[in-house]
Amino acid sequence: MITEPRALESPPGSGGELIDTSPDARRIAHYLKEFGERHPATLRSLSPDRLTWLQVIFASSRFLSDELLRHPEWIADVGPLDCDLSRADYQRRLRVFLDERKDGIPSALDLALYRRRELLRIVLRDILRIGSLAAVTEELSNLADAVLGCALDSVMTEVAARHGAPVADDGTEAVFGVLALGKLGGRELNYSSDVDLMFLYSGNGETAGPEKITNGEFFKKAANRLTNLLSTYTAAGLCYRIDLRLRPEGRLGEICISLPAAKDYYSKRARDWELQMLIKARAAAGDEALGQALLDFVEPSIYSTTLDFSTIESMFVARERFNEKLMQKRLNRSDLDVKLARGGIRDIEFLVQCLQRLHGAREISLRHGSTLRALEHLHERDLLSSTEYSRLRDAYEHFRRLEHLLQIEDDRQTHTLPSNALELERIAHLMPLQGFRPHAPDTMARVLGELNQHFENVQAVYERIVHAQRPLHYTSGTAAVVVEDLPARMEVPGKVDLSNEILRSLEQPAPSLMERLRARRVHRSEDSLTTFLQSLLETPAQLELLNSNATVADWTIQLFELSPYLAAQLSRNPELLEEIRRAADHPTRRWAFEGLAAPLNDIEGLRRFFRREMFRILAGSICVPEPVFTTLDKTSALAEFLIARAYRIALERSLDHARRHAMPDKPFTETQTEMMVIALGRLGMREFDLGSDADLLFIIPDSEIERQRFWTRVAEHLIEILTTYVGDGPILSLDTRLRPNGREGLLVQTESAYVDYFASKAEAWEGIAYMKARAVAGDTDRATTFLNQLQQVDWRRYGQSGRSKHDLRQMRVRLQREQGSITPLKAAEGGYYDADFILMYLRLKGAGMFFKSLNTPERIDIVEKMGHLDRQDAESLLRATTHFRALDHALRVLTGKAEEKIPTAEDERDMAATLVERWTGRQIDPANLSSDLLALQTSTRAIFDRIFA
Repeated sequence: MITEPRALESPPGSGGELIDTSPDARRIAHYLKEFGERHPATLRSLSPDRLTWLQVIFASSRFLSDELLRHPEWIADVGPLDCDLSRADYQRRLRVFLDERKDGIPSALDLALYRRRELLRIVLRDILRIGSLAAVTEELSNLADAVLGCALDSVMTEVAARHGAPVADDGTEAVFGVLALGKLGGRELNYSSDVDLMFLYSGNGETAGPEKITNGEFFKKAANRLTNLLSTYTAAGLCYRIDLRLRPEGRLGEICISLPAAKDYYSKRARDWELQMLIKARAAAGDEALGQALLDFVEPSIYSTTLDFSTIESMFVARERFNEKLMQKRLNRSDLDVKLARGGIRDIEFLVQCLQRLHGAREISLRHGSTLRALEHLHERDLLSSTEYSRLRDAYEHFRRLEHLLQIEDDRQTHTLPSNALELERIAHLMPLQGFRPHAPDTMARVLGELNQHFENVQAVYERIVHAQRPLHYTSGTAAVVVEDLPARMEVPGKVDLSNEILRSLEQPAPSLMERLRARRVHRSEDSLTTFLQSLLETPAQLELLNSNATVADWTIQLFELSPYLAAQLSRNPELLEEIRRAADHPTRRWAFEGLAAPLNDIEGLRRFFRREMFRILAGSICVPEPVFTTLDKTSALAEFLIARAYRIALERSLDHARRHAMPDKPFTETQTEMMVIALGRLGMREFDLGSDADLLFIIPDSEIERQRFWTRVAEHLIEILTTYVGDGPILSLDTRLRPNGREGLLVQTESAYVDYFASKAEAWEGIAYMKARAVAGDTDRATTFLNQLQQVDWRRYGQSGRSKHDLRQMRVRLQREQGSITPLKAAEGGYYDADFILMYLRLKGAGMFFKSLNTPERIDIVEKMGHLDRQDAESLLRATTHFRALDHALRVLTGKAEEKIPTAEDERDMAATLVERWTGRQIDPANLSSDLLALQTSTRAIFDRIFA
C-alpha cells in the first residue's frame, strides 16, 4: 500500500505548499525560450502541429529536449505519427541516417544518436496516445532489432576481414545468431530496458583467412565487439545496455556457445528458471534459422513439466526470496517501484508465465513472448475470467505507461516514482494525456490512489491463482509418523488363481499381463477383477496399458484387492487407468491443479476433474504407502482448489449479472475488495477426506456492507456450483451452519458482526471450533489477519480465565451421549473427539500465539512445546489420533463414504487392517482391530479426564 503525504517533499522555500503553476508549463516555457534564442528561424517555421509536438517533448523528456536544442531539425523531420514502423522500416531509416553522416562503418555515437532521433517520434506517438501500449513497445523492439542487426553486420565484416570467414568442420559456412530474451524477446521493450541477449554459433571449425582462428574464437571476438559497440557511452548516451547473464552458465559461461553445446546444456543442466525465461526468447539478428533451431529443440522442455507443481513452486520460492531481499534493501526508503512492488509489473509477468507453463503443453496459442498477448489468449481459452483479465491488463498498461513517463525524462532505467513533490506533480500532469484521470486539485492523491487500486487488484488475482497452486505440506517435525518401507507386493494368505477362461482370453491380446496374473494370483477380488478384464477386451488401448506397464497392472490389482469403492470407480470408468499410470510414473510428484482443471466456465469438467484427482490421490496412497496425514493434506489441497475455482466462477458470473441488470438510476457500484471464504473443521485443519463435509464461512469487510446482497449472491452461486446434485452426486457437500446464530444467521456477515458475536454471545464450543479455521478463497491475506484478531477475542473471553473448561467438558459428554453409539470412532468414550477437545482447549489457553494452519500432529507438537502437555501424553495422543484417522480413512476408501464403525465382514476387516498398517507403520492383526481401537480409546479418555478434571 502506498501513501501520498509522507512520500512527497515540497521544494525549498515553498513553505510546504506546492506552487500553483504546473511544473510542465514552467518547463515548456523554459525550453521554448532557449529554443527560440538558439534557433529562431526554425521556431517560426514550425506548423501548429509541430509546435505542439515540441511542447509535448519539452514537458515530458529532459534528454530529448536537450537533443532538440542541439538538433533542431529533428522536430521538422519527424515522420508520420499515424503508422507503426516495422524492423525493415527502421533498417531503411538507419541506412539513410548513416549515409547522411558519411561515416561508413557505424560508430557507437552514430547508433546512439540514431536511437535518440527515432525515440523522438515514438515518444510523441506514446504521449499523444496515437499508438497503443503494445504498438509502442513493439516499435521500441523493432528499433532495437534494426540497430542490433546493423551493428552485427558491421562487426562481422570487421572480424572476417582479418581472420576470414568461419567454416564448419564439414566444409559449410559457419553462422552466428543472436537470441533476444526478456522484454526485447517478447517485443515489449521499454525506453530504457536492459537488452538481454544470447549468442550462438553453428559449430566448430576454423576461419579461412590468413590469420586462422577457431570458430569459437572468431565468434567470441564478434560477440565482444558487438557488445562494446552497443554499450559504449557517448555524447548521446549509450545505445543499449547489453546483459548477457541469461546465457548458459551465466557469468561463468562462454560469451557465445555452439548450437550442440546449447542443446546439451538445456537438455541436461538448465535450471527451471532458465527454461522459464525462454518463453520470451526469439531469434533477433544474424542467422535466425540457427536461433530458431535451438528454440524448437528446447520448447518441449519448457512446457513438458508444467503439470508438476515443483515447476511453479520453484518460481514462487525465487519470487518470495527476491521480495524479501527487496524489502530489506528498501526498508528505509520511501520510493515506490512500479515494477518490483507487490502487485506490480513483475508479479503480473510472473503470474502470466506460471499459467503459460501450466497450460502451454496443450494450448499452443499460449506460447507467446508478449505479456499482453498471452493475457488475451489466456482469456480467450477461458483460463482467466473476464474480470481477472481486465484487471491484469488494465494494471499492466497503467504500470507500463507510468514506467515510460519515468524513463523518458532522462533516458534512465528507472521504475521508481519520484518522492520530490514538484517532480511527482509534473508526472501527474502528464498522465491525462496518457488516458489517466483529468487534472484535479487532488491530482497526486488520485494518482497514488489509482496505483494502490491496481496493486491490490493484481495481488488479489495473484493470490487466487498462484497461491492456489501451492499444495499444503505435512511437516509436523517431531510429530511425524514414519511409515516403514513395505514391499510393493505384499504376500497375503488366501490368494487364488483367476479362472483359466479369462487367462486364455488374455493370451493373445495381453500375453505379459496373462503371465503376470498367473504368477501373482489375486486375493479377495477375483470376480470383480475378472469382470473388469473382460470389459477391457473391448478397449484394446487400455488393455495394452496393463500389458505393457507392470507397475500399472500391479497397482490396479491392489486396488481391486483393497478398495471395492475404487475398484467400482475403475470398472465404470476404465479411462481412470491413465490416472493410475500418472500416479505410478510419478509417485512423489506434486501436481499443480490449475494445469489439470477444466476452463473456468466448464463446471461439468470441474466435476470430472475433482473425481479424477481424488481417485489418483487415493490410489497412490494405497499403492505407495505414506502417512495418513500426508494423504489428507493432498485431499484437502484438492478441495481447497475446487472451492477457490468455484469462487472465481461465482464472482465473475455475479459481477456480470450485476452490471447487466444495473438500472440507470441505481448503477452497480464496483466492489472495492473481496469476500473471505474460510474453512472450519476437517478442511480447516487440512484433514479433509473422501466423503467429508466442507464447513465454510463467508465474511466481508465492513466497507462492503452496502453490497451484502451482491456478496450473498456470490456465496449462493458458489454453493450451487459445488452442491448441485447430478447423476453421480454433488461435487462437494457443504455445511454453512457454523456461522454466527447458525441457520438463523445471515449467510454472509461482516467482520464486525463476527467480532460482536464472539465477544458477547458465542458459546465456548464455538470459540474452539474457530481454532481450526483457515482461509481458502477470496481475500485470503485479509482473512488470515481477521482470524488472528478473532482468535484474540476468543482468548480474552475464554482462554485467559480458563472458564471454558467446564463448558467444553459438558459439550463433549453431550456429544458422547447423543452420538457415541452412532459414530463410535469419533464420538464414543475416548474417540477422536476426546483428542480434538483436548487439543482445542489447550490451544485456546495459548491463543495469544496465532498459527495460520495446524493439523492434528502439528497441534500436538505445539501444545507440548507450549508446556500444556507432557511428552508421554503427547506421544499417546499422536499414536491414537494417527490410528483413528487411518482407520477412518480406510473405511472411506473401502466404501466411498464416511463409515464410523468397524466392519463385521471378515474380508472388509482384512482390507481395513492392511490399509491401516500401510498408513501407520504399525503391524495390525485384523482379528484384533476392535481391541486395538479400544485400548487407544481408553488411553485417550484417561488423558481427557486428567485435563478436564
